[in-house]
Amino acid sequence: MDRDKTEPDPSHHRNGIVGLLYGEFIDIINGKVRCSVSLADHALTVQKITSSPGQGKVVFDLNDCVGCRAFKGEDNADTGAYFSAYFYPFKRKWLSFGMARQRLEQCFRVALAQDPRANLEEAERWARAIRDASFRPLPRTDGVEYSELRRPCRIMVLLNPNSGRGQALSLFSTHIQRMLTEADAVPTLVITEHQNHAREIVREADLSQWDALVILSGDGLLFEVVNGLMEREDWEEAIQTPLGILPGGSGNALAASINRYSGAPALLGEELLVSCGFLLCKGLVSPLDLVSVHMASGQRFFSFLSLAWGFVADVDIESERYRQVGAARFLLGTLVRLASLRVYQGRLAFLPAHEEGTVEDRVEGVAASSFTRSSSTNSSFHSTSPPDSLSSSFCSAMSCGPVADPSPTHSTLCPEDSAPDDHTLNTLHNASNNAMKLLQAGSQTTSLVKGPPDSLLPPLDEPVPTHWTQVTEQGFILVLAMYQSFLSEDLLAAPEARSGDGCIHLYYVLEGVSRAALLRLFLAMERGTHMACECPQLVYRQVRALRLEPLSPQGAITVDGEQVEYGSIQAQIHGGLGKLISG
Repeated sequence: MDRDKTEPDPSHHRNGIVGLLYGEFIDIINGKVRCSVSLADHALTVQKITSSPGQGKVVFDLNDCVGCRAFKGEDNADTGAYFSAYFYPFKRKWLSFGMARQRLEQCFRVALAQDPRANLEEAERWARAIRDASFRPLPRTDGVEYSELRRPCRIMVLLNPNSGRGQALSLFSTHIQRMLTEADAVPTLVITEHQNHAREIVREADLSQWDALVILSGDGLLFEVVNGLMEREDWEEAIQTPLGILPGGSGNALAASINRYSGAPALLGEELLVSCGFLLCKGLVSPLDLVSVHMASGQRFFSFLSLAWGFVADVDIESERYRQVGAARFLLGTLVRLASLRVYQGRLAFLPAHEEGTVEDRVEGVAASSFTRSSSTNSSFHSTSPPDSLSSSFCSAMSCGPVADPSPTHSTLCPEDSAPDDHTLNTLHNASNNAMKLLQAGSQTTSLVKGPPDSLLPPLDEPVPTHWTQVTEQGFILVLAMYQSFLSEDLLAAPEARSGDGCIHLYYVLEGVSRAALLRLFLAMERGTHMACECPQLVYRQVRALRLEPLSPQGAITVDGEQVEYGSIQAQIHGGLGKLISG
């Protein structure tokens, strides 16, 4: 009986990595046919020996490989050994023009000799060579320095079982657990039990036992982890622990951003989960920008995603009631909020990331005198009465004109026309109070937070430096500061953002925009083309620091999708302070 054959070709070596192996084995996955198998720098090529030349040939890209393992057969009488390689290439989705990663396994039987140990050693040699060729860093042209997770990799997976639609545990079991095993990563699953539980865990954990911390949840759990690490006495070392994110919530903004940075097509749901799982298995680690946020109360914490005030924050908080519909909650919340659009009064100032010209250029926006505000000092925003149904909300959004008419006649509105109802005010006020209690409960967050000094930020009770750009006091529909590209998994809010680019991507919309124009902006945001809408009220700037001073007495501010205390707030970016498993 012919034995399997294997041999190296010493002519193909590069940087100490095996350039080429050749062998003839039985392909277990595809009908137990005999195949020639060759390993090159970037590909594993399988050719059926029984086929005519050029037929039955399959080439597997090693960039799609997450791992390879060698093992003995289950039958003790079987003297052969086996090696299996695991690939997740992009393939066309069923009944769709889109692409998504799909699992492929290739398993080969090695029977070079009667000695089972010799066969296992040869299988291990092939498995090791395939892993080495699959995990070497690719050339990068984006200026980002990458490192790699070691193998085997010890990973703590923090999972919130209630996130999203409550399917996180099932998603881990059906997708992630097998992928990590294939990639020679050893996951330890930790299920969080209450608010700030993840924060407490990482604050006290012996991080020397872990090579990475991975979150399977929405973005809120990563917010807890980041701030838990920054509360440690050894925060400088702790925050260098590589962090990974697997989408299991309803927002999944960072997961969608990482998927975009990898060059993959936009994905949703479980397809996004598989893509992020693949990137986690590949184990490339890049710098993660973090933003230090200061509140008027003296609290300080760190943010990795966004800061929002006005329309975006309202939708984020108020759409919680629609959580059962998953990511669609944000679209539903947007339509409802469009029906009763609010204008907030406030001041905004920022430090441009790039020099923007003379002092005269640093006072931005339409002059305050061109905007007429309600004469009532208690009025926090203008609003219209909401329609009775969602369908009428949509019709209203498409047909209504500007929310805040800049003509002087607008100031003749009665107070009840220009202020929110008591129920809305009480809801926002109570939500803000509840959010603060959660932030402070048990962990005493801000008194424990460490971190680098914020050299760009003056105290909140002092004026901003003269070289900052100041937006004169006026009405805002929204202020949105982004440091990743996606606001949720289907909203590409900051298409210019890149991992570790050292910038806060600041957007704000001034009053005077119509509901129809605002709706067009948010629909265009799904594709990241909102700046092409040429909306005159929309402003975009790249900044390093900012200060927001709400003048309306009621409202909502969110950081990384979590509601924080309402009031003056300022922030500064710290480039590359953390590490992100980004692929």
